[in-house]
Amino acid sequence: MGIVQHRSNSISSIASSASEGYMDERYVIDAVTQAGFELEASSNINANPNDTKDYPRGVYTLPPTLAMGNVERDKYLQIGESDRMTLKFVKPTHAKN
Repeated sequence: MGIVQHRSNSISSIASSASEGYMDERYVIDAVTQAGFELEASSNINANPNDTKDYPRGVYTLPPTLAMGNVERDKYLQIGESDRMTLKFVKPTHAKN
């Protein structure tokens, strides 16, 4: 199973960040492993260090949504898309006895 999700800065901000589109990477990994999957790989291919994660309309302020319309549009276009985690999970196969 693959997950690409907007990444928040820390677990302490899950409650406020989730409604803004961001989730804590450790939280996502823990939730999926509790569901029986194992993290097989992660990648920073979708990372964006320019994403400060503190926008008036959360991640939706950034492209492609641009929820602020023309308000500081060029600024948000320069930042680009959000910082995202990219995770690959597998469902382990257990040997039958």
